[in-house]
Amino acid sequence: MKPLLIILGIILIILLILISNLKIVPQAQEYVIERLGSYYTTWQTGLHFKIPFIERIAKKVSLKENVADFPPQPVITKDNVTMQIDTVVFYLVSDPKLFTYGIDRPISAIENLTATTLRNIIGDLDLDTTLTSRDYVNSKITTILDEASDKWGIKVTRVELKNIMPPREIQDSMEKQMKAERERREAILQAEGRKKSQILVAEGEKESQILRAEAEKEAAILKAEAEKEKRIREAEGQAQAIMMVQKANADALKLLTEADPSGKVLTLKSLEALTKVADGKATKIIIPSEIQNIAGLVTSLKECADDGNMAE
Repeated sequence: MKPLLIILGIILIILLILISNLKIVPQAQEYVIERLGSYYTTWQTGLHFKIPFIERIAKKVSLKENVADFPPQPVITKDNVTMQIDTVVFYLVSDPKLFTYGIDRPISAIENLTATTLRNIIGDLDLDTTLTSRDYVNSKITTILDEASDKWGIKVTRVELKNIMPPREIQDSMEKQMKAERERREAILQAEGRKKSQILVAEGEKESQILRAEAEKEAAILKAEAEKEKRIREAEGQAQAIMMVQKANADALKLLTEADPSGKVLTLKSLEALTKVADGKATKIIIPSEIQNIAGLVTSLKECADDGNMAE
């Protein structure tokens, strides 16, 4: 019975050892494996078995992009201005084996390399260029760091200058300059505003004068059209009156013609017409040829009177 328990115990211990050496590599990680103290392989994502007492996990490497925020570094510009610049480095591990065996304390190495490269780049630039050339500095330092860290199994993806801090007196001078620039722009904007206001007022006055002139023009046109209409109506009235008179005369002649008047009546009518002509303002009087003399005229009048009495 006792040997059986010993065998079961040994089997249980072996199972526990085997289970404890089953390793699962999670996503975005790789394990560097050593066998008997030297590099053997690199495990990628999945299930793996480690030989007990012979193999060991030398390093667990994350493949995610990492961020290293380094403290401000003193640098000197080309025009001898000392300033503080702090940087942020974005990197990832491209080769776990080189990252494990290539360099001791790789992050510290990247920090020192960043500071050295930054001093070299800023040393070729003056203060104004440094303040306005962040993209240039970022791009150049990224290229240099990426080339240098490649043998360490590190890929530098981006470097950013987080803060550029000139000396206090230069900051004060820059603030005064910025304040003066803001005041200058404000004065320009105010002047432009006043100019635009004057232009708007002038345009409004011009528009008002145009509208008044157009209104006066419209009033004059309407007045002229009204006067024209008045004269046309008066002329039409006069023409209509003349036509009515002419029509009345024509109707009278028509009636007279239809009545077949005698020569004496015609003579009398001629005298009436002659009387009306004489009463007018005409300077010349035309006497009909039928009236030869005053005697003939009187005789005609008498005979017409006698005919009238007989008719009664």
